[in-house]
Amino acid sequence: MTLAAFALVFASVTLSALGQTAFKIGVGRATLAPDANVLAKSASLIFSPMVLAGLALYGIGTVFWLFALRQLDLSLAYPFVAMSFVMVAASGMIFLGEPVQATRLFGLGLIVLGLLVMARSG
Repeated sequence: MTLAAFALVFASVTLSALGQTAFKIGVGRATLAPDANVLAKSASLIFSPMVLAGLALYGIGTVFWLFALRQLDLSLAYPFVAMSFVMVAASGMIFLGEPVQATRLFGLGLIVLGLLVMARSG
């Protein structure tokens, strides 16, 4: 995997992870009237500014992903989407104050180890 291809994959995955974080913040801030119907509640969630920001981040990340796929085999590129698990967990811990657990860190370490093995084989 070339550095340029890795940079595209990394940028795509990073933007997707930031999008997930924005989604979480957005749905937490959205005001849902208890007596509103499902359509009104859905609209309130979807049109939350942070949810919209998350969708924009996803869109930009998708463009990077498309460029990455032009350069890489799908079977090599797609496993690197697992970096998003690591990035989303880190983002949750850093920005959302989610708990840091040893078992979670161990699992994330295994993901990183697996990605290093994949990168060496490509």
